[in-house]
This record gives sequence, structure tokens and C-alpha cells, in this order.
Amino acid sequence: MLVSWRCLTARRHQKRSFERRSLPGDAYNQAPEPVRTPQMPEKLRKRRERLAQATSSKAERPAVAGASKRRRRKVSRQAKTAFTSQLATLQDAGLPIVRSLRVLEGQMPAGPLKVVTLEIADEVESGSSLSEAMGKHPGIFDELYVSMVKAGETSGALTTIFNRLAEFMEKTEALIRKIRGAMIYPIVVLMVALGILTFIMVQVVPQFEDTFRQLGGDLPAVTRALIGTSRWMVDNILLLLFIPVVLWGIYKLIAMTAGGRRFFHSRNIRRPLFGGIVLKSYISRFCRTLATLSGAGVPLMQALEICGEATRNLVVKEAIDGVREAVREGEPMARPMGETGVFDDIVVNMVDVGEETGELDRMLMRIADNNEAEVDTKVSALVSILEPILIVIMAGIVGFIVIALFLPLLEIREMLGK
Repeated sequence: MLVSWRCLTARRHQKRSFERRSLPGDAYNQAPEPVRTPQMPEKLRKRRERLAQATSSKAERPAVAGASKRRRRKVSRQAKTAFTSQLATLQDAGLPIVRSLRVLEGQMPAGPLKVVTLEIADEVESGSSLSEAMGKHPGIFDELYVSMVKAGETSGALTTIFNRLAEFMEKTEALIRKIRGAMIYPIVVLMVALGILTFIMVQVVPQFEDTFRQLGGDLPAVTRALIGTSRWMVDNILLLLFIPVVLWGIYKLIAMTAGGRRFFHSRNIRRPLFGGIVLKSYISRFCRTLATLSGAGVPLMQALEICGEATRNLVVKEAIDGVREAVREGEPMARPMGETGVFDDIVVNMVDVGEETGELDRMLMRIADNNEAEVDTKVSALVSILEPILIVIMAGIVGFIVIALFLPLLEIREMLGK
């Protein structure tokens, strides 16, 4: 009883002390009020916002710059071909794919391909597949390349796929090099000839005109025509230099439209002399691409779609798309290929035989080899024909100029002799 009374008394004493401390007038027991500055929270908030914006901008800037660089990265076809061939050799040697990429990256000179190879190696090492890592760089590795790598990963035959890719790219590059090399020589000869003729008409002929004016007398009709042409060229030299630029601009503007692009592409494969060579080169690339994709295990519909996207000529692309739609409906490839008018009878018959025997890949490769050999032969023959034709034309023009300039001198000599 006594203990209870003492506890009750202590609680009442604590309650009074608490009430006494909470009185507003007690200066000793009252807790001091915190110093409040109404402007401080606003300043802190603004500083926090600025810090967050700076942090986010720093974090986003490298990603955006990297994405823009990734989109702009371009490498030459020769560099990509060499990369594929070397990677196929390293895979044949049994090296892991990451180590192969590291070896290639260490041997490459500084450039976009070296950076991309390093990024691909890092992504594969972190767990991504090779096709996924390459697919992030469409400017370098197109859909054809990525699809074949993906098929090789799925089938477990990545080394075989890289060997096929290397062979495909090497033969494609060889065909393009042959065509370009054959066309460069006539173009260079023609440009040099035009430059020499322009110099003669603008610089040499006017000097002869002054000589003829001092001598007096009537000039032959050939000479008067040459001098008139020279005067017009001298007076309109800027126009002559500006006309090719204007014509090129008009061509580019027309080619930007769908109808104009299709017209030029159609003329490109049907013009005399060069049309057949260009068309056979497109067919050869289509057959080799389709055979490579199909042999790698890519489904036929997807392979045809990739072939169509990889074709630059719009007319050939439309023909491939028509074949793909017919195959989608269950038809064989041979009949719609013959109906397009792009593929000749030999190609159609060989594809038909390949479908019947189940060796379409081998037949397509044979078609590609035959067309490439035919293109090589035709290009060599065309160059051998163009060279003497250009020489004869240039000789005729130079001979005309010489006769027109020296004919008055011969007449003056005869007059002096009399």
C-alpha cells in the first residue's frame, strides 16, 4: 500500500514538472526555436534541380553521341571483305569467337571498323549473341550478313557460315572490281580527250585566227566553221563548265522520284552494249546471295526478302518481290521467274531443275559462276572494242582541226609561189 502511494505521488510530481516546463514564459525550460529562413528551401530545390539536369545531360550525352556515331559509321566493302575472310580463318583455326574478335581488333588500323569490332567483342563477352551485336551496326553489317550469322549460330556451323560469307564477298568484290576497272579506262581516255580538245579550241585556235586576220584573204569554209566554234566556246566557257553540273542536278532531282528512279533503273539494264552486262551482274549477285542464304539454313521466304532488299536496281527488286509473293502462295520459283522478263531462259530452266532435284543451292551457285564468267568475257570484249573506237574518233577530230588550221596556210603558200 505504501509503495503504491509513493508511485502515485511521483507521477503527479512529474506531471507538474512537465506542465511547468511547457509554460510559454519560462525562458530556461522552453526549447529554443529553430532558425527559419523561408528562402533556404527554394534555393536548395533549385540547386537540386540544376544538379539533376547536369547529371542527366552528362549521362545522356555519350549515349546520344554514340548512337549518332553508330549510325554514321561506314566502312568500305574491301575492308568488310578482309574482316570476314580473316575472321573465317581464325574460326577455322579453332579460336573462340571473342578471342578472334580481339585478335582482329588488335591488328586493325584506327578507324570505324576497329571501334565496332571492339564493341562487338565486349557485347559478346557480356553475354550477347554475335548476330545481336552485329545487328546493332546496320551501317556495316547489313541484314544479309546478320541473318547468315544468326543461322550459323542456330545450326552450330558458324565457321562454315563465315567461310561461305568470305567466299561470297570475295567473288562479289571481284566482279565489281572487274566491271569498274573495265569502265574506268574508257572514261579516263574520254575525259582527257575532251580536256585536250577544249584547250585547243580555247587557246590554240584563237592564235591562228589572229594570224589569218593579219594575212587577210578569204578563209575556207572548214576554217571559218572551226573559228566560229572556237569563238563560241571562248565566249561561253563558263556556260560549258556549268552545263554538266546543271544536267547532273536535273538527273539527281528526277532520280529522287519513284517514277524517275524506275525509269533510269530500267534504262540501265536495257541500254545497248552495257545493259546486258549490268543485268547479268545483278542476276549473278541475286543467285549467289540466295544460294548462300539457303545453304546457311535461312528460310526461303526470308532469303528472298533479303535478296530483294540487297538489290539496288528497282526493276530487279520488283521482279524478286513478285517471285517471293508467288512462292508465298505455294508456287515453285521457276515459273514466276520466267514471267518477270528479267531472268533469261537458261536461269529459269536451271532453277526448275534445281527445285525438282532438291539441289537448288548448287544450281544457283552454278548460275552465278556462269554469269560472272560471261560478264568477265563481255567486259573484256567491250573494252577491246571501245579502245579503238575512241582512238578513231579522237584521230578524226584532231585531223579535222589540223586540216582546218593548215589549209589556209597551204593556200597562202601557193599564192606566194605564183
